[in-house]
Amino acid sequence: MAELILKDGSKKVFADGISLAEAVKQLSNSLAKKVLVAKVNGEVTDLREPITDGSTVEFLTFDDQAGKDTLRHTASHVMAQAIQHLFPGVKFAIGPSIENGFYYDLDTEHRFTQEDFPAIEAEMAKIVKENLPLTKEVVSREDALKLFKEAGQDYKVELIQDLPEDAEISLYRQGDFVDLCAGPHTASTGAVKAFKLQTVAGAYWRGDEHNKMLQRIYGTAFEKKSDLDDYLHMLEEAEKRDHRKLGKQLDLFSFHEEGPGFPFFHAKGMVLRKTLLKLWYELHDEAEYDEISTPTILSRHLWEQSGHWDHYRENMYFTTIDDEPYAIKPMNCPGGILVYKSNVHSYRDFPMRMAELGLVHRHELHGALHGLFRVRCFTQDDAHIFMLPSQMKQEISGVMDLIDKAYKIFGLDYHVELSTRPEDSMGSDEIWDLATKTLREVIEEKGVPFQINEGDGAFYGPKLDFHVKDSIGRTWQCGTIQLDMLMPERFDMTYIGEDGQKHRPVMVHRTVFGSVERFLGILIENYNGAFPVWLAPVQVKFLPISDKHLAYAKELRKKFKKMGIRVEVDESNEKIGYKIRKAQMEKVPYMAVIGDKEMENNTLSIRDRAKGDIGAQPVDDFIAHVQELTATRKG
Repeated sequence: MAELILKDGSKKVFADGISLAEAVKQLSNSLAKKVLVAKVNGEVTDLREPITDGSTVEFLTFDDQAGKDTLRHTASHVMAQAIQHLFPGVKFAIGPSIENGFYYDLDTEHRFTQEDFPAIEAEMAKIVKENLPLTKEVVSREDALKLFKEAGQDYKVELIQDLPEDAEISLYRQGDFVDLCAGPHTASTGAVKAFKLQTVAGAYWRGDEHNKMLQRIYGTAFEKKSDLDDYLHMLEEAEKRDHRKLGKQLDLFSFHEEGPGFPFFHAKGMVLRKTLLKLWYELHDEAEYDEISTPTILSRHLWEQSGHWDHYRENMYFTTIDDEPYAIKPMNCPGGILVYKSNVHSYRDFPMRMAELGLVHRHELHGALHGLFRVRCFTQDDAHIFMLPSQMKQEISGVMDLIDKAYKIFGLDYHVELSTRPEDSMGSDEIWDLATKTLREVIEEKGVPFQINEGDGAFYGPKLDFHVKDSIGRTWQCGTIQLDMLMPERFDMTYIGEDGQKHRPVMVHRTVFGSVERFLGILIENYNGAFPVWLAPVQVKFLPISDKHLAYAKELRKKFKKMGIRVEVDESNEKIGYKIRKAQMEKVPYMAVIGDKEMENNTLSIRDRAKGDIGAQPVDDFIAHVQELTATRKG
């Protein structure tokens, strides 16, 4: 008999040697129908594997990321098999699952286009309907090399040759298709019930521009067609809301070949940015933060001391000043530490909350750049909190409250992930265990649901990551709270305790928006450019019916501006219908039509961006209305 420890800590006994699939059937038939893969002692594995006595086992469905990955990885094999049937002689490279789908890299004379997709999808549907079992075979290096050499699969041969001598080599078969693969996979092709091929692109073999350019076909897969349809609808909405298109349409920002990856903010974009940062300042003043500013360029020695030189160097830019090596900062924390060390501190000084809107630069590959979402310079809405060990929970809780308050203003829901120690990290197990335990205790005590994100912490400490959900269901990682007990040690940071002796403070790194630029991109897409009144770069646009109403419109513009309202006048010689359509395209919240009647009665004929014509309103009443929406940030 073999005993398994389940996710809830309970223990169940099974006949020795049965598969994980058979074990889950004995637990629950309904669960067995949903399970795609299992996690055994922390490792994701096929359900076809035999159980092992004393193992900790978690059965995973499509609701779990590993379940999604397994289904989509199997979908990539189904696609490859379909392509093998339709385009004999194709050489296959790699076909992994990715965040929202899968791809396969292919080498063939045929140039794939989206016109090929219907035929490939039809062949995939046949393979799925056949419900072919996926079987795993562990083979010797020699047998694997022989198999793929005879099949002319050069890329598989290269992958095998690059494996360590003691590596296990496994194959997965489904019908007439065999692939070099470590798995895991679903039990059969029938699990891939809903799929869609999306795009084709070029990709260098192994990501090296010196290697051959392959063709990469992307797709996605879901358990249910309804979920696939919802996802495809979301993608359509996302394309409509693309912040790069809206940034141009609304004249917010631009990018230029003279500075790839470096955003240029236009006048309206700066109004949007300043309005967002006004909120940031208010929140931080209320939470008793002090603002600091640190230099953009600092000596290489500093980055060696902080550990960035060893752990982050490939993402940094460098320069030389007075024959000495310097780096452009990718993060603000070392500068904040130098501010801390410029004075002697007592335990009475804590907690010290230092906020900094710091411009940082990080080297990103050209192909990875993506509007405001992935840039080479951005402003971190950073803060570093220095505290006593006894204040850790209190301060982390306070940051969580601040982040929650900020997101609620935008109506953004979010979830939290606890990111644990990565492989490339500094410090002892004891420090990491204490820091991770502290973060976990705070979030559990606050009753906030969270997920574990194994191995995704910063190199100097674990963190809580805040993922906001936008209006079409996408999630974006924005805020973070990183608990750091290592930087204070590396920089010999001290304070004088109650006992008159030197002690080591604890440090928290945190952001609310994360990157100001990226958060603006998220807001542009979340609102589809139709910002609420308080945030809109132009809140009201005056539309004079003719030139004789223009002078009055300009007088009103001065009055509204004095009252703190952001306004524009359409001074064009166009007809009023055209002016209304233009303002609608600019997504201005309110359009105020001005004609003879409005001038005589000191009123404005108001059109709401969403509701259309809402009638005449006295000027002063309308001013009060817009001021109220702006002050309360309710509309």
